[in-house]
Amino acid sequence: MKKIFTLIVIIGLIAIIGCDTNSSKITTTNIASVKDRLQTIKEKGTLTFVSADAPPFAYINPETNKLSGIDADIIAEIAKRLGINKIEEKKIKFADLLNQLNTDDSIDLAADGIYITPEREEIVSFTQPLYKESEVVIVPKASKINFKDDLKNAVVGTIRGTKFADLIQDWKKNNLVKNVLFFEDNTNLLNAINNGEIDAGVSDSALVEYSLKNNSFYLKILSDYTPEIHGLVGIAVKKSDITLLNNLNEKINEMKADGTLYAILVDNGLDKSNTIENQ
Repeated sequence: MKKIFTLIVIIGLIAIIGCDTNSSKITTTNIASVKDRLQTIKEKGTLTFVSADAPPFAYINPETNKLSGIDADIIAEIAKRLGINKIEEKKIKFADLLNQLNTDDSIDLAADGIYITPEREEIVSFTQPLYKESEVVIVPKASKINFKDDLKNAVVGTIRGTKFADLIQDWKKNNLVKNVLFFEDNTNLLNAINNGEIDAGVSDSALVEYSLKNNSFYLKILSDYTPEIHGLVGIAVKKSDITLLNNLNEKINEMKADGTLYAILVDNGLDKSNTIENQ
């Protein structure tokens, strides 16, 4: 009887040891399979970012059929300095950029003139600021709106998901505008103003200046208006991608020091007013 009991105990110990060994192998395999994102990017040779495909930030240039723009050029230069040969853009509407970054593992970055805000920093991490922007008010060239006070009886629009959406909602709460409407992108916003669907719009200064220069809109920027938002623009990454973030910031510092960042801004229509102090 004792021999039988001893045999059962031995078999049980062997089974336990066997289970522990398998568990250890599984755990080790799982840990080994979780790669650092920067390492993965370098292995595949492509850095993928999501944007709203909005000039002048990131877009396919119709003349060259190449990815161009302020943010796209900055990302391309960073990638080159990291030894990454290719960058790839995935397109989605602006309001969904950060959610797409967080839920789609194939996306490494989000960039599209994105202002760094405390609310956004709760869900993603940002690089150090690249440049600064503010808002402008757009009206038809024949509009009787000349000052902000003239917006009291106006329907004003902007792009959904931007800081400008918060701004014009505050205007409505304070009876500074008659009503507000939201659009998915800058083109739809400008078309609505141009076609008389709304009286005025609020959008990013670089975005509007590029659009008015390169399209046949019968619109103008309200000259007697003082911006209320001064946004710092950065590149967004997943909060877990700390190594990637640190490497991005390292290369951005290099680009600031050697003048490459400023050259990219100038090449894309920005100037000293868009640079950040000590940049």
